[in-house]
Amino acid sequence: MMNLHKRIIGAAAAAVMFISGSAFQTAASDEMAHDPSRDVQNEGVGNPFNYGERNTPADASTEEIRRINHEMSVQEVKYALYKEIDEHWELLRVRLGEEEREKVYALFLGVGSRESTLGGNGDGADIETAFSQGFGVSSAHAYGTLQTAVTAFKDCDPTFMPEDNVPEMFQYSLSESTFYDAIISNHMGIRKILHFVEIAINEHHLEGYQVVRASLKGFNTGWCDYTGENDGYYANYPDEIIALAHWYYDEGHLYDNEFTWTTDKRADQYRSDPWGWWSDCKPSMAAIQDAPPVTTTTTSPAETTSTTTVNGGNTVYGDANLDGKVTIADATAILQHIANRDKFELKPQGAVNADVDGVSGVTANDALVLQKLDAGIYTLAELPLGLNDVG
Repeated sequence: MMNLHKRIIGAAAAAVMFISGSAFQTAASDEMAHDPSRDVQNEGVGNPFNYGERNTPADASTEEIRRINHEMSVQEVKYALYKEIDEHWELLRVRLGEEEREKVYALFLGVGSRESTLGGNGDGADIETAFSQGFGVSSAHAYGTLQTAVTAFKDCDPTFMPEDNVPEMFQYSLSESTFYDAIISNHMGIRKILHFVEIAINEHHLEGYQVVRASLKGFNTGWCDYTGENDGYYANYPDEIIALAHWYYDEGHLYDNEFTWTTDKRADQYRSDPWGWWSDCKPSMAAIQDAPPVTTTTTSPAETTSTTTVNGGNTVYGDANLDGKVTIADATAILQHIANRDKFELKPQGAVNADVDGVSGVTANDALVLQKLDAGIYTLAELPLGLNDVG
C-alpha cells in the first residue's frame, strides 16, 4: 500500500540547477527507469519506482513526509505523475479526448513545470505556497508537483467551492497526512483538473482543445469559462503549460532528469502555435468502461494494493470492482454505486466483496473501512469487520 523505501533505478542523477543570469543548466541522465520494451501506449510505464497509493507512511509526521518528498529526483517526480495517469488512463483518455498516452504524460509535466519546475530547484515534490495564514485556511494554499490546492480535498473549509463532480476518482479528506503526500497530491491535482473539465463541457459547452485549455485555467483561477482569444491570461498559463509540454514530448525528455521552466528560451519555438501539436481531441463526459489493470514491474514485498486474499470460495473481501486487488479504487467503486446505482452498479460478486463493515448491505461505511485499510488502520485479514470494530 505504501512506498516506504523507494528503489532508485540505475545511475540516474538528480538534476542540478545553477543560476547564471536568467539561464539554468541541468545535469541529466538519458536512462529511462522503465523497461524500454514496454508498449507504453497500452500498458503504461509500469511503475518502476514501486510507488504505492501513498509516497510516505500514513502515520509519519509532516516533517518526515516532507523530507521524503524533498529527496525525490526530477525523474522520480515524473514517474510519480505517470503512476497516477496510468491508474486513471481510461478516465483521462475520455475526459481529455487525447488518445496518445505520452501526450497526456507531457501535459502534466507541463503543469508541473509551470507550477513547480518539476522539483528541478532541488526540492523534489516538496513545494508549498500560500501557507502563511495557517494550514488549510487559504484557498490558494497548495502543495506538491502540481501545486494542488486544499480546495481539491473533501472536508476542507465549507466556504470553498466543492469539487464533488468526479465520482470516478476517490476524493481524500483534507489532513496534513494527505495534503503533504506527493502521490496523493498528484492524485488530487489530476482530479481537480477533471473537476474543471466537467464544468467546461457541461456548463460552458466548450469543445476540443478549449476544454483542456479551460480546465487548466480553472486549475489556477477557479474559473474555466472561455473569455476570448485576446485574454492574455491564456498565454501566461494554459498556453505556456502546453508549450512546455510540447518541449518535453518533442525533445525526448519524458523519462530523464531534464526539465524546463516558465519563460525558458528553449521552448520558444513551441510558443507560437502552442496547441497545434495536440490532437484534434474530443473531450467527453461519456461513461467510463472498466479496463484491465495496468501490468506493473513492482518487486516490493506483498502490499495491500496487490493482495488477493480469498476468504471462502470466490469472495475477496474489499475487491468491489473485481479487478483482483484491494485498493482505494474499491472504495471509490462503492461510493459511485451508492451515488448512482443505475450508472455504477456493482456486479453481484462485487457487492458481496464490498460488504466489509460487519453490517449487512453495502453502504458508505464499507467505503470508509477500505479507506482505513489503505491508511493502515485495518489489514485484509481483519475483513469483514465485526460490529464493534467500526469507528
